Amino acid sequence: MERLKSFDEFLERHFPDSRRKAYYLMGMRETLTRIPKHDLRQVGWSKALELTRVAGRDGDSFDRATWLHKALSLPKDGLKREVERHLTGKETEPWEILYFKVYKSQLAVIEKALETAGLRLGTDKSRGYCLEMVCADFLVGANLERDALAPHGPDSET
Repeated sequence: MERLKSFDEFLERHFPDSRRKAYYLMGMRETLTRIPKHDLRQVGWSKALELTRVAGRDGDSFDRATWLHKALSLPKDGLKREVERHLTGKETEPWEILYFKVYKSQLAVIEKALETAGLRLGTDKSRGYCLEMVCADFLVGANLERDALAPHGPDSET
C-alpha cells in the first residue's frame, strides 16, 4: 500500500493529466458493477463511459451482454450514436466540426446572418442549422440568377 496523505495526493500521482478521468473511472466502476473488470478493460474507458450513460438510465433492466457486445464491435462514434438513439429515441446524424478562418471585419456580417436566420427559423435551432439555411438561401438565389441570365426562347439551345 502506498502511504499517501490524501485522496488528492493519490489523484495527483496516478492521474496527473486529468482528475476528470479518475472521476469518470470511479463512476463507471459504481454503475457498471455487473460487467467484469476484464471486459471493461477490453472496451476501453471512453466506450465504457457511454455504457455508463445507458446503465445509469436503465438501472436493473440494463442489458449488459447486448451493450457489451455493441461496445466491443462498434467504433466509438457508432456506439455513441447507438447510445443516443437508445436514450432519446431519435436517430442522430454523423457530424463534423468545421474550422475556417474569417477576418474580424467579416465576423459582424456572419453573426448577423446567423442571428437573423435563428429568428426566422426559431431560436431552438443550432447555429449549424442556421448556417445551412443561409447557404441554401444563397444557392437558391444563385440558381435563380443563373437561370435569369440563360437565354430563353425558341431559338436558344438547351
